[in-house]
Amino acid sequence: MKRTFLNLKIALGSLGNFKLRTALATLGVFFGTFSLVVVGNLSDSLAVKTEQEIANLGNNLIIVVSGQTRRYGPNTPLISRATTLTRGDAEAIANSLPAASRVSPSGFRAFPVRRGNTVLKAIAVNGVTPDFGEVRNFEIAAGSPITEEDDRLQRKVALIGRTTAEKLFGEENPVGKTILIWRVPCQIIGVMAEKGADVAGNDQDNQLFVPLKTFLRNFVNKENVNIIYVQAVSAETIDPLRKEIEALLRARHKIRKEMKDDFTVVDLKEVTALKSQAMGLISVLGRIAAAASFLIGALGILSIMILIVNERRVEIGIRRAVGSRKRDIILQFLMESSFISVSGGMIGMAAGFLMSLAIAKVLGYPVTVSIPGLLLAFAASALSGIVAGIYPSFKATQIHPVDIIRS
Repeated sequence: MKRTFLNLKIALGSLGNFKLRTALATLGVFFGTFSLVVVGNLSDSLAVKTEQEIANLGNNLIIVVSGQTRRYGPNTPLISRATTLTRGDAEAIANSLPAASRVSPSGFRAFPVRRGNTVLKAIAVNGVTPDFGEVRNFEIAAGSPITEEDDRLQRKVALIGRTTAEKLFGEENPVGKTILIWRVPCQIIGVMAEKGADVAGNDQDNQLFVPLKTFLRNFVNKENVNIIYVQAVSAETIDPLRKEIEALLRARHKIRKEMKDDFTVVDLKEVTALKSQAMGLISVLGRIAAAASFLIGALGILSIMILIVNERRVEIGIRRAVGSRKRDIILQFLMESSFISVSGGMIGMAAGFLMSLAIAKVLGYPVTVSIPGLLLAFAASALSGIVAGIYPSFKATQIHPVDIIRS
């Protein structure tokens, strides 16, 4: 133990003579460790965020959208080219497919909403069935939900999102009040619990919900729905259920084999796949940058250790002459090179953790700490110092005491 502390004291004194070069070598390892920690933590944060967004949309959810859908930009909504889905399709899915635990057809369109002198030009109005909240994980914060009787009697009632309620009513309780949706007066019977943004970044609290039959009769005057939400009994049944839905709807819509579907079945995994792919690309680029930084840091450590060996030839020769073994010399220089890399690694880990917290807070991601990422970063920093110190260490052992005394 005393020998180890002595070697460490000598290492610190030696590195102190080359402060600038030591700092530059440490900087390379710092950036490598920093990159690995940030990328690891943000990857885990995105994974947790994605799981939360999927659960926010609904558990084990499959979405059937009317028409062929395409996405024309990263933040543009899905655009449907047809309106071919009906409530009969939803009933057929619920009655024919055992793997579907709940089925909720829905229609939606943007309408102006007015309360007194306050007018909101385009608020999403959704026609929903009573089980919509259970399928989509929407909860009622105040008031009562839409019932089967509300839907059957086509009552002009509405549930209001928190954002829309604040815009129209401020701090006033909206339950029991009447608003004008397009030309239809509707009574607010409940306020939705805060939901936040969906996967596409749309505010799920800035919308209204009315009974589906009321929506179809009084707002759009048609029988077609835009979307059918299907909740599978388990995650394992999602893929088989999706194929069964496609086969059932093709048969109901009389689509021939050579014809394309007039609907689109979307799995939530596909909705979040683009975000995961983007983060995967960022992770790869981050690891490449980290590898480059570690390489630069290792080369810096190698160069400074070679310089230190050349500067300390007399010291090494004297130590060899008084009985120091080769392994003592090797241990000495490996300790010095490892001290540089581990110092940079520790600082990089701390800075990377703080940067991860800052980025997660700005992006609204949950804060996570990737333990494998931290261990990998620390191991990479230590390994880069050890590898960089091997050649200078063995070079130091080749110095003969006789040659030093003669010189």
